[in-house]
Amino acid sequence: MKSLRPGRRKAVGSTAGLGIAVDRTSPVPLYYQLAQQLEQAIVRGLLLPGDLLDNEVEVAERLGLSRPTVRQGVSALVEKGLVVRRRGIGTQVVHNTVKRPLELTSLYDDLVEAGQVPSTRVVRNDVVPALAEVATALGISQGDSVARLERIRCANGLAVAVLRNYLPTDLSLDLDTKRLETTGLYRLLRAAGIGLHSAHQTVGVHTATAEEGGYLGEPAGAPMLTMRRTAYDAGGAAVEYGTHLYHATRYVFEFQLLART
Repeated sequence: MKSLRPGRRKAVGSTAGLGIAVDRTSPVPLYYQLAQQLEQAIVRGLLLPGDLLDNEVEVAERLGLSRPTVRQGVSALVEKGLVVRRRGIGTQVVHNTVKRPLELTSLYDDLVEAGQVPSTRVVRNDVVPALAEVATALGISQGDSVARLERIRCANGLAVAVLRNYLPTDLSLDLDTKRLETTGLYRLLRAAGIGLHSAHQTVGVHTATAEEGGYLGEPAGAPMLTMRRTAYDAGGAAVEYGTHLYHATRYVFEFQLLART
């Protein structure tokens, strides 16, 4: 097995410091081993948008691979939209997008599962009267008190989402700001014995306000992905309503579709 130099946690700007290795005894094709390790480096922020990959000839010589094998591995990343080949420039990273399956999971847990480092800034944590939309979602009366949370969620230091959540105030839940900055809301719900059984969710698009754009590093009017979700416990009671906004170039929703029989 041949290996590159040990990797570093910060962006390295080339493949030379990523610790990439290929195992010739593995049944996994060599090009796929290379592609997977480069993809993980992009997802984890070791290679950032704008970084250039090393020349394919250099990578081939360093790893003892043929140039067609390296080109096939890089082509797999091109097909996924993670890198582009630019004439006169080279192969450049364009995305380190967070992919999220449409399941009843939290963004915090999804980031951890993907090997990324989540961090949170709490913008609002207070109790407010429920507006009509929130009251309908939670099955309460308009004007009833609800806990309101607004947080900025980052992955490897880059802001990917503005999370707005509303919860009934009769839940036995400690929504301490410091706790919310170190863990996910769904983890707090589970720790309090509040199980999530099902949810209704819609996905759409939205143009960012000046405030929202500022949170996510985009100008006002920039296109954003949106997600609205009402989560229910096993008894069918609504325990959380979320209206979330996602950076359109750093985040995607991933679907798995089955044909009807």
